[in-house]
Amino acid sequence: MNGPQDLGGQMGFGPVAPENNEPLFHAGWEKWAMGMTIAAGAMGQWNIDESRHARESLHPADYYASSYYEIWTKALEVLLKRHGFVQPQELDEGRSLGKGTQPKRVLKAENVAAALAKGGPCDRPVAGEPRFQPGDRIRTHNFNPETHTRLPRYARGKLGVIEAVRGGFVFPDSNAHGKGENPQYVYTVVFTAPEIWGDGADPTLTISIDAWESYLEPA
Repeated sequence: MNGPQDLGGQMGFGPVAPENNEPLFHAGWEKWAMGMTIAAGAMGQWNIDESRHARESLHPADYYASSYYEIWTKALEVLLKRHGFVQPQELDEGRSLGKGTQPKRVLKAENVAAALAKGGPCDRPVAGEPRFQPGDRIRTHNFNPETHTRLPRYARGKLGVIEAVRGGFVFPDSNAHGKGENPQYVYTVVFTAPEIWGDGADPTLTISIDAWESYLEPA
């Protein structure tokens, strides 16, 4: 979807200003936000793509007024309500008012380190051979879905060149909406800066993205 997170090429937001010696957390509550998000995700009721889509679906005014971990917690509330773990009234009152959905599993403290080390690999086998090979010229599809996608707006309908085939991975556009993993080949695609940003862009620069196969067509 063309959500508030899709800021590539948008004007008026000012320069990116990296923070020197940035701490892992800027406040104690951010640790809790991260911990709750990981523990809730481990319950097994949703996947990482649905979680991303919940953040992207926040109202733009709310999204832009929120810090990084505020976006996480607001999206977590959406997911917990959607899957029946809490009711809106419980969030308003800050207390349990009844029994909600029972988790498929519970991440216990003694298992956190191992779970984080294991991660959540999304690579999958794909039947058949890749449609494209390094050096192939492609064009990305130009579409504006109301659902989740990982193809940014600035890279749609653009001519590029396949740089590498990265293997098969879960297709987030379907996985975010409970329609299956449907793995596809993923490619690194390179574009010239003028192709992406138009006249006046530095012709010596290139932009690379990782794109699922269904985003691409032969040029």
